[in-house]
Amino acid sequence: MYRPKNTKNIRLLLKNYKLSDDLAFRFSNQNWEEYPLTTEKYISWLESSSYRGDIINLFMDYETFGEHQWKESGIFGFFESLVAEWLKNPSHDFKTVTEAAQADPVAEISMPQTVTWADTERDLTAWLGNSMQQEAMKYLYALKSRVYNSYNGALVEDWRRLTTSDHPYYMCTKYFNDGDVHAYFSPYKSPYDAFLYFMDALRDMDFRLKDVSPLPPRKVQETQKILKKSFSKVPKTPKRKKIFARMLHKKT
Repeated sequence: MYRPKNTKNIRLLLKNYKLSDDLAFRFSNQNWEEYPLTTEKYISWLESSSYRGDIINLFMDYETFGEHQWKESGIFGFFESLVAEWLKNPSHDFKTVTEAAQADPVAEISMPQTVTWADTERDLTAWLGNSMQQEAMKYLYALKSRVYNSYNGALVEDWRRLTTSDHPYYMCTKYFNDGDVHAYFSPYKSPYDAFLYFMDALRDMDFRLKDVSPLPPRKVQETQKILKKSFSKVPKTPKRKKIFARMLHKKT
């Protein structure tokens, strides 16, 4: 457990990417030198890692169990066995993020650059590493002030969905293992197809906004705060778009 530099109450948990990726990506890879991964072997790695600190942070997507690693790979049986075997040692337990954050930080750490779980670089290049991705995001966010000034909940919702990180992720043109991961998740034949389809969607939205003028920057920030609050309160129902529209209209 760490504390980011120049903060008092924020806690920082650093992912053990090797032990996490052993389950998330390598578990069913028959070309992996450690295949097959047994409960006993993995616990020995966890115990070896625990000597370097009090908490081992294993972070992975929910899709790891059943999608990235299919049922046929044995991942469910492995995980069930792992939990039971790990808890046989009285000094072992599991903690939620909230529980782990109760611990006092062991040190202060500076993180001046954005760090992610993605690809070899562990930075933003999975989403912003090439000119297609950068251009797509530039045009997407150029529409924001007009979207917020539209009084149109459907437009707000459509634009919000276009900000989903999957879209630029599919446009990544990396090679080797990183490229294979991007291609595995993409519904498109190539990153170039992903870019073209996305830009078509932006052109369609631009047409829907042809009679809308941009909001002043101050109004954009105010509207963004309203919508950010509403996303956590408004359930995903057919009425959601109308509710967003009324919120925008009432505020402006």
